[in-house]
Amino acid sequence: MPEDRRGLPRLVPTLRPRRLTISILPGRLGVCRLAPGEPVPPWATSGPFVSVTRTEDELSVVCAEGAVPEGMKCETGWRCLRIRGPLAFSETGVISSLTAPLTKAGISIFVVSTYNTDYILLKEECLEAAQAVLASEGYTIEH
Repeated sequence: MPEDRRGLPRLVPTLRPRRLTISILPGRLGVCRLAPGEPVPPWATSGPFVSVTRTEDELSVVCAEGAVPEGMKCETGWRCLRIRGPLAFSETGVISSLTAPLTKAGISIFVVSTYNTDYILLKEECLEAAQAVLASEGYTIEH
């Protein structure tokens, strides 16, 4: 690996990441916060997209909005964009190439990554604008 003048490894810049195809997953999602020691509830595991993350501070669940029980601490109204994968772990710049133009457009997002690919969640009211931004950047959007 090349080194900089201080003798530290210098990463070789890569070309702009390839333009990927993005699918819009059906339905609305909820992002819920549960106590860190709680078991994963059965309602949290239904639907076309589920993500469960446990840390020492919380248990976060992303699942079908309609599955979330009344009174649950939950942010609703999320939509999900799936980057067509699989993506290689060595592929760089995928997320930044997507999030930079969305950030510039004022669209708030959060990302969930899996072994094969990445998912971008954004509020439903921003979906149309996000599609326009990403299409203008050369991405193919599938419905």
